[in-house]
Amino acid sequence: MSFFRGFLAVFFLLLTIYTGVVIKAEGWSLLPVFIGDIAAMGWPGQFNLDFLGSLLLAGMWIAWRHRFSSAGIVLGLVASVGGMLFFMPYLLVASAIAGGDMKALLLGEQAGARR
Repeated sequence: MSFFRGFLAVFFLLLTIYTGVVIKAEGWSLLPVFIGDIAAMGWPGQFNLDFLGSLLLAGMWIAWRHRFSSAGIVLGLVASVGGMLFFMPYLLVASAIAGGDMKALLLGEQAGARR
């Protein structure tokens, strides 16, 4: 679990710095570029569509993990938009709450129902 948490922390720091550099150079114009690449039907668009699927899947998993409670739905929506800048800190906190128990980390509130 410590390797997992270390990876999350290091990659989060790297991604945060990288994102800051990109925002400084390009501004906040992500959405037109993201959708434009998808509309162009090329490899960058394929990658973006694949990534969008990953974001939506992560958001649905978080909402399910919280039994689709109000907080779970909000967290899922934030994950769908926030990407790894949200998801990595979420996993760090969730892994600390799970106390190293991977079943509890993956199932969240669902874990208690399965015992």
